[in-house]
Amino acid sequence: MNETWETIYATPLPHRAELAKALLAEHEIPAVVVNRQSSSYPGVGLGKSEVHVPIQHAVLAKVIIENEATFS
Repeated sequence: MNETWETIYATPLPHRAELAKALLAEHEIPAVVVNRQSSSYPGVGLGKSEVHVPIQHAVLAKVIIENEATFS
């Protein structure tokens, strides 16, 4: 199985990305968090955390994230 994944949400706050992933899981949308923060300077906040979903779920996932009051 070779799926193409798309970034649907990015934030400098890792916990927000995890919340987005959990929200998508409630809607049975598979998601992963990719940490793109610099490990050279932990705690400084350089970079961001991204939420990726399979491309076939991307549109619905974006709508869910955009309509959730927590993420606005």
